[in-house]
Amino acid sequence: MTREEKAVVIDGLVEKMKNSGHYYFTDTSNFSVAEVNQFRGLLYKEGLELLVAKNTLVKKALDQIEGDFSELDEILKGFTGIIFAGENAATPAKVIKDYRKKFPRKDKKPTLKGASIEGAIYLGDDQLDSLSALKSREELIGEVIGLLQSPAKNVVSALMSGQNKLAGIVKTLSEREEA
Repeated sequence: MTREEKAVVIDGLVEKMKNSGHYYFTDTSNFSVAEVNQFRGLLYKEGLELLVAKNTLVKKALDQIEGDFSELDEILKGFTGIIFAGENAATPAKVIKDYRKKFPRKDKKPTLKGASIEGAIYLGDDQLDSLSALKSREELIGEVIGLLQSPAKNVVSALMSGQNKLAGIVKTLSEREEA
């Protein structure tokens, strides 16, 4: 591979990493072509992309991105596939878990080597469950709106339930003043 070809690959990785914000590093070594195609097919259905690049080129691409990615150096060894997530950072983790259920293997591959979610680094396959539980931006906004609306709803509800009592008290007080 010439320097120009390497530069093109690095620039492509930098662009994808900047545009995505969420990317997973996986190990699919010892996969047959059919298994890789099955895995890519599941990813494609979810709008995800799997790229394979040399670890040195991935490191150079990470060096060009704002942030500290030095923790990822230890996982960038051997075979590394990069899954670029769409808007939902949990989708790649869910696809990996789904693939393992549909096509079980003794070596539990594909394994999660690590992930970068909005600059936060997750290392190891044991992070898969927590990553698959991440909520999308829309889900978080919905929860915040629900939390903000809750106190107002409680006040309105209390006022509405007490309106009959309040009217009765006012009526009783006005009758007392007249008598």
